[in-house]
Amino acid sequence: MTHGAGVEAVLALLVITDLLLLGSGRLRSCIRVVAVQGGVVSLLPLFLHGGESVGRAWALTAGGVAVKGAIFPWLLLRVLREAGVRREVEPFVGHTLSVLAGASSLVFALWVDTRLHLPATLAGSPLTVPVGLATLLVGLFVIVSRRKAITQVLGYIVVENGIYAIGVALVGGVPFLVELGVLLDVFVAVFIMSI
Repeated sequence: MTHGAGVEAVLALLVITDLLLLGSGRLRSCIRVVAVQGGVVSLLPLFLHGGESVGRAWALTAGGVAVKGAIFPWLLLRVLREAGVRREVEPFVGHTLSVLAGASSLVFALWVDTRLHLPATLAGSPLTVPVGLATLLVGLFVIVSRRKAITQVLGYIVVENGIYAIGVALVGGVPFLVELGVLLDVFVAVFIMSI
């Protein structure tokens, strides 16, 4: 798979996981969707900057997959078992309307991207920044539209995934600034444990 096709596949999976998260009421399914999304978004440094600093890109990808795709979901599933909660019973916004809001956030993000006039060479794909922004907006929507603390933590993780996608797309190489984004993951882990 070429780097361009890999980026496009990652972006498509980000959009799909955003909509799946908004449409699901089962917390276990939501945790799995966010785990897939975290693993997928962690592949971006490899596809966007793998040729420049291969070792750092692989390390950042492996760390992201381990933290976002395995450790956070494991912690959340453990919290879910201990809490004895299975569903998001009465969200503030229903699931169908939530999916429509997610699609609207993608359209809004595409519109905002046309106003930003970013050079295409920075983002790797012209859709990287809008999909990252849409993911960020979906995460914010999940935080404010769901009642359960576990679902709100999932929304926070999705926000972080959107920020991560935008950050990796807009920087050249794999700089220290992107690696500092992993510290945000550590904050999420502490946040999850505090539930």
